[in-house]
Amino acid sequence: MKDLAQTFEYLKQFLTEERLAKIEHFSKESSDFVLPVMDDVYQFRNAAAIIRSVEACAFHKVVAMEEENVFNPNLTVTKGAETWVEVEKMPKNIASLQNIKDRGYKILAVSLEKNAVMLPEYEITEPIALVFGTEQAGVSEEVIDFADETLAIPMFGFTRSYNVSVAAGICMYELKQKLLKSNIDYKLNEQKLLEMQVRWAVNSISSGKEIYAKYLAEQNIL
Repeated sequence: MKDLAQTFEYLKQFLTEERLAKIEHFSKESSDFVLPVMDDVYQFRNAAAIIRSVEACAFHKVVAMEEENVFNPNLTVTKGAETWVEVEKMPKNIASLQNIKDRGYKILAVSLEKNAVMLPEYEITEPIALVFGTEQAGVSEEVIDFADETLAIPMFGFTRSYNVSVAAGICMYELKQKLLKSNIDYKLNEQKLLEMQVRWAVNSISSGKEIYAKYLAEQNIL
């Protein structure tokens, strides 16, 4: 914790006052209480739109489970959101979902299967990992079988599914509203907050990764 605080203080000198103010302001609302998990999503425009929705709701992490496809957002669509959102890549398998579950997340597959709870009625009481499926096939059968619950978005027309990026945007927004209205302490703890502020600072600085690595080496932190 002390090392992180010192590191952030060191990096501040390379930031403009405006960028530092933004980092300190927006990081305070950040949360990993809702973790979006992409089940082999591949269309780069969808990936980019998902990143934007996640960042707009201040959930600053996405897990991309990859098999045949690479989660590679189109940077012209993200509008800079990729600077703030961490993408953790994992193999597409049940072991990866078990890893996420072991971190304390309840696994929710976004699907109409298994008597899904409708999003407006869902009560969020603990950290959840929302698994979104591919553009064509949806969430895979093995993921649905592994999930603790399934969650669905109500639809009122002939269309029976939303585009994956639209579904992610709706879920992120609705769940954020539920958290804002709750008494849940959903924001990052001090350790995670500092880790994120350091990452944001590094991403905001020209040659930030090199400056950061040199600092760590000099401090014998590595």
